Amino acid sequence: MPRAKSNISPPVFYGSAGLILAFVIWGAAAPSSAEVVFGAVQGWIVDTFGWFYMLAVAVFVVFAIGLALSSHGRVRLGPDDSVPEYSYTAWFAMLFSAGMGIGLMFFGVAEPIMHYDSPPIGAPETVDAARQAMTITFFHWGIHAWSIYAVVALALAYFCYRHGLPLTIRSALYPLIGERIRGRIGDVVDILAVLGTMFGVATSLGLGVLQVNAGLSYLFGIEEGIGVQMVLIAVITALATLSVALGLDAGIRRLSEINLILAIVLVVFVLAAGPTLYLLQTLVQNTGTYLSNVVNMTFNLYAYQPNGWIGGWTLFYWAWWIAWSPFVGMFIARVSKGRTIREFVGGVLFVPVGFTFIWLTFFGNTALNLDMGIAQGALSAAVSENTSTALFKFLEYLPLTGIASVVATILVVTFFVTSSDSGSLVIDIITSGGSTDAPAWQRVFWAIIEGVVAAVLLLAGGLSALQTASITVALPFTVVMLFVCYGMVRGLRMEGMRRLSQEVGPPVQIHGADVPWQRRLKTIMSFPKRDRAIRYLKETAVPALQQVADEIRASGWTAEVEEPDDEHAILTVYHGEEREFLYGVHLRAYSAPTFAFPEIDMKDRGEANRYYRAEVHLLEGGQHYDVLGYTKEQLIGDILSQYEKHMHFLHIAAK
Repeated sequence: MPRAKSNISPPVFYGSAGLILAFVIWGAAAPSSAEVVFGAVQGWIVDTFGWFYMLAVAVFVVFAIGLALSSHGRVRLGPDDSVPEYSYTAWFAMLFSAGMGIGLMFFGVAEPIMHYDSPPIGAPETVDAARQAMTITFFHWGIHAWSIYAVVALALAYFCYRHGLPLTIRSALYPLIGERIRGRIGDVVDILAVLGTMFGVATSLGLGVLQVNAGLSYLFGIEEGIGVQMVLIAVITALATLSVALGLDAGIRRLSEINLILAIVLVVFVLAAGPTLYLLQTLVQNTGTYLSNVVNMTFNLYAYQPNGWIGGWTLFYWAWWIAWSPFVGMFIARVSKGRTIREFVGGVLFVPVGFTFIWLTFFGNTALNLDMGIAQGALSAAVSENTSTALFKFLEYLPLTGIASVVATILVVTFFVTSSDSGSLVIDIITSGGSTDAPAWQRVFWAIIEGVVAAVLLLAGGLSALQTASITVALPFTVVMLFVCYGMVRGLRMEGMRRLSQEVGPPVQIHGADVPWQRRLKTIMSFPKRDRAIRYLKETAVPALQQVADEIRASGWTAEVEEPDDEHAILTVYHGEEREFLYGVHLRAYSAPTFAFPEIDMKDRGEANRYYRAEVHLLEGGQHYDVLGYTKEQLIGDILSQYEKHMHFLHIAAK
């Protein structure tokens, strides 16, 4: 089997690697200095650009939901005839695992307890503080986070799978700057995406290793410390590297499904072992309170009660999700080909959010109930002392503590691995110019670098350094995301114009209208075999396409007919920077109805009971009509009809 060629984009690959390695060298050589700088940078960004983060995230929420509810929601992320690559179960599992698995393990118990112990406003350790704690936690992990992911994922999937552009962030800017996406502007955008992905994933890996260390300390008495954490990063990064080498289907998908199963087991255990009825009641109330207050919280900067709380919480989360968005967005796009925009937004926004709310309620409200009851503040004290131990201290109050702690530790490790290998896959795609089949060494390189960056961030300040890294790299990428939204609107507007040109364009021949009715009837009643379909493709379709291409070239324009094979023949006409015209004839096989070949046993599902259609494909995908049986002149007439519609589209788009 031939080895995959290295097809890196040198400016993006070397530019990203150089900046990351420079950071690693500085952080490793002078961790104390790095810690001081991180603190100063975080304070400045929070004070100066906090309002910008809040406003931008509000725009992303409105954009994603508005797009799904609009007429553009019917647009498919791929050709019109494309179908999803993965089942709903596999799709949801990968969404959840890549999106925020490690974070939920780390903060599912810790965050509600911390807000209860130290709320942004009001008295601590009261019923009101507990209620506010859950509302805030829902807000940080709810629709806003997944809207950020959806914006990037939608743009990538739309421009890549529907318009054939590379699977990189720069492609989303094509409606704004055209072919300049392939130049320096595009390189800078992709480098920012790589940096955001690297430091966003490294933040999660840092949180994950802190929690794995806490779990091992609880289970086996292994000391918590930076030395052990460095060893854990090395071991788990090695596991992630192995998963990366196995690829998307063999590695990431299977681990994601294991994650989802373990997560469901753990959450069902907490529901059964905890105050079950109380948890079901609080799930309903928490959701209602969240929905009632979501608009107010979206724009609340606590400007009238400045206390620094928002910088360590809401702004950190918004920056963390934005830093993660190139990674999670591209990964979601990679596994979402073939879904409609409405289906995509519904799945990405509401299915993971629903599971997240269940998780936060069952863990968070159980922890609050325990702390206000039999624990008598012991959980708050433990979380205050060491946040990474919160989950394991919480499990002490439930039955089967040892088994539950082992499952939790395994789950953190598998989330760690899926985050690392998904991040490596995404960075590799960006630095390879959108290629999804780069050699394994490139993915392995980025998996190792992610582990190194996480280690350096832990050395240079622990959780504070992780937060600062996310907030810093997210700032420039927030600006890029706003342009991505605008580019998506422009692209879909052009899509709408094209649909309009198909509906109200110039009069065109009805497919086969000038074919004698007897021949049309014979064609309708026939079920051609493969050899006849191939003969039609080669003897009629290809000469018709070639004849049209020759005439177009004679007029001084560029046209080409793709080297035909036994499956398809394609004509492409180029119009400079304007959208090209594509007309293809594709052979598609179907299982014949039972009455078609009565002499054949239909239980035999081989070639004998299959028939073929020569279906027309345009740039948007299959048009679902058959031209097998058209004469060459009739097929040329159909090509010109479609081309006339395309030229009408270019005309109205230029207005």
